[in-house]
Amino acid sequence: MPTVTLTRVRLNLAHPTVRRDLADYTALHRTVMRLMPDDLGPHPRQRAGALFRLERDDHQPLLLVQSCIPPDLTGLPDHYGSTEARDFTPVLSALTPGRAVRYRITANPSTRSRRRPGPGENPLPKHGRVLALDDTAALAWWHRRAMEAGLHLHATTMQPHPFRRPRRGRPGPVHRLLQFDGTASITDPAALTDALLNGIGRAKSYGAGLLSLAPA
Repeated sequence: MPTVTLTRVRLNLAHPTVRRDLADYTALHRTVMRLMPDDLGPHPRQRAGALFRLERDDHQPLLLVQSCIPPDLTGLPDHYGSTEARDFTPVLSALTPGRAVRYRITANPSTRSRRRPGPGENPLPKHGRVLALDDTAALAWWHRRAMEAGLHLHATTMQPHPFRRPRRGRPGPVHRLLQFDGTASITDPAALTDALLNGIGRAKSYGAGLLSLAPA
């Protein structure tokens, strides 16, 4: 089993780079990757097993970064925030069938459309267009993905998670992010381990996909 590190960064709102990152998830992704080595090839986030989520803790921004490579905390700008890194591997070892857990994930519930464009419509990208799901379909998406990830859901709440667009005048994707919280029981530890390590759904480079668990 790989060694996994969970890093908590309590952000310093007085820092200009923090304010920039809070306004632009593309910039935040670049800052997260400064924690990782430079020689990871063409897909550095995947090689590092890096997943992140931005949330509020006591009304202060908190950045969570999970990685399979120990982070170099000196890669962050000076005074960017207070950091705490801990070994997440024991959590993976404690996954057992039937265990009750609380969960949180910010996800990008979406589907890929391959509908042929009509007259006057722009042609679809090579692999189709990714479409955000409405609330009902998004909740069904999460139930399905949770089941595939080895969780039997008992309760779920859903709320929008703001997606920070690139700064005006700069191109970039726009994703609909939703935060799911609730309780569940573990049905398949192997599938759950895979989901924890690799994330769930699309838009992982934009703060989606990191699944967090705690004892219920």
